[in-house]
Amino acid sequence: MAQMSGHREILKRRCRLVNGPLIVGAGPSGLAVGACLKEHGVPFVILERSSSIASLWRNRTYDRLKLHLPKQFSQLPKLPFPDDFPEYPTRNQFIDYLESYAAHFELSPRFNETVQSAKYDDTCGMWRVSTTAAGPGTANRSAEVEYICQWLVVSTGENAEPVIPEMEGLRKFGGQVTHASDYRSGETYQGKQVLVVGCGNSGMEVCLDLCHHKSFPVMVVRDSVHVLPREIFRKSTFELAVFLMKWFPVKVVDKILLALSWMILGNTERYGLKRPSLGPLELKQMQGKTPVLDIGALRKIKSGDIKVVPGAKGFLHGSVELVDGRVIDVDSVILATGYCSNVPSWLQVKPASSSLP
Repeated sequence: MAQMSGHREILKRRCRLVNGPLIVGAGPSGLAVGACLKEHGVPFVILERSSSIASLWRNRTYDRLKLHLPKQFSQLPKLPFPDDFPEYPTRNQFIDYLESYAAHFELSPRFNETVQSAKYDDTCGMWRVSTTAAGPGTANRSAEVEYICQWLVVSTGENAEPVIPEMEGLRKFGGQVTHASDYRSGETYQGKQVLVVGCGNSGMEVCLDLCHHKSFPVMVVRDSVHVLPREIFRKSTFELAVFLMKWFPVKVVDKILLALSWMILGNTERYGLKRPSLGPLELKQMQGKTPVLDIGALRKIKSGDIKVVPGAKGFLHGSVELVDGRVIDVDSVILATGYCSNVPSWLQVKPASSSLP
């Protein structure tokens, strides 16, 4: 009898039925879903692989980061930002806001639980979500848990994992190589020539931060990129775009934004920043590429404080060979090469069946 009771305890510990939705991820999206469900009295469970909410904001962002959009476009439902927050809250202010949001709605994620797989069981009409849990109570070992639920909400975002491209010779470079997710400040790079691979918002802001710490950034621009002013006529560019899209199609709005950007920023192609053939909003819709909202990097590019170079062909010891044949010496490399979702690695979706002719 005692042995049977023990088996029941093991089964009870390892298999949990969720009376409501299971939410994966305790970032802004997961917290927002939880708050809305709580307002309607719907029970739910939030799983988070790290030990805190908003782990990406807390652990994978640089010190100078601010929201790219005004706070009214970034706040979560049912609780606005505090009135005394600036229009573009800092990284720490945003984390404080998310902590306050979770406390206000009494959201209690289950931390240190990593989803290994999630698949829909046609037999019982439920999702089966397998996780490994670590932390207090697991005796320093990973405990496997299976959640069974009727609804699964994926809130892990698009930036769960850093993208590190294969680059010829990078292993023999010899200097420090860091992904932007591990970059905090340019303080440790003072006086160094730093190659920043990537020209998105992260690449631009890392270069700007390096300038502020008396470093010498060299930015690799492999592809075309849209650079827009963060504000136009003292209004957020995003806010202006949202307003215009109420009246005009996307292509027309893109032409208006590009014309205004040219008036404010000038011809960016003169500085090695070629624009894509598609407009910024159309490109975002079709390919998911976000335009760069300039907060000062373009001025540094124009002054020569940030040097722009074409793609890197390969690395040598202490230097990099560019696609145009030049070889330049660099002390460190920062990969501002973006992020990707990790959902395809664990969400098992049965492919749609096709009917035979």
